[in-house]
Amino acid sequence: MSITQERKEALVKEHSRAEGDTGSPEVQVAILTERIRNLTEHFKDHKKDNHSRRGLLMMVNKRRSLLDYLRHKDGARYTDLIAKLGLRK
Repeated sequence: MSITQERKEALVKEHSRAEGDTGSPEVQVAILTERIRNLTEHFKDHKKDNHSRRGLLMMVNKRRSLLDYLRHKDGARYTDLIAKLGLRK
């Protein structure tokens, strides 16, 4: 359900704004998106796993908050990120 260290490093390298950048909204949203996709696949087999579903909802809300922050801070970065990650809007 969680992502591997190698996948996380690849996401950081792909979405970071500078060398060693792990805290920018782009990186955080990319990591959350990967975790959300993994959990969505998990729920196809485990429909009654309500404890993990609560965690999924918290991750979706966190991603939404980060995307809202980024949209208000810099609209161009927001549109580039959602296009790169394949998110709607």
